[in-house]
Amino acid sequence: MKECPFCNPFSFENQKIILENEHCMFLQMPQEILIGSGLIIPRKHRETVFDLTEEEWITTYSLLQRAKYLLDEQYAPNGYNVGWNCYPTGGQSIPHAHLHVVPRYEDEPFAGKGIRHWIKSQNNKRSK
Repeated sequence: MKECPFCNPFSFENQKIILENEHCMFLQMPQEILIGSGLIIPRKHRETVFDLTEEEWITTYSLLQRAKYLLDEQYAPNGYNVGWNCYPTGGQSIPHAHLHVVPRYEDEPFAGKGIRHWIKSQNNKRSK
């Protein structure tokens, strides 16, 4: 898919492949706020996590473990948020599966707030 920016990971300025294996890559770019964060993406174009093959799942898990080890060594975070956004309603802005790996630090203003924090607020209650 030529127009997909994750099919060409170098389409983002300063993005680098930090770790990789046969089926996926861990990408990072300099971040001002989410220090150390990155994405694990499959090499083949897969729209969402639901489209990954079993082998891609296994290698994603393997790469996630390697990424955690690297991030622990480089940044010593106090926790992590790890997650997939699927389809536009779920917050996916690029239709190529990507696993967010976000180190978290106890001195952050939103420390202790997980990935569901804002979704489960009363402000997000459906009108139906």
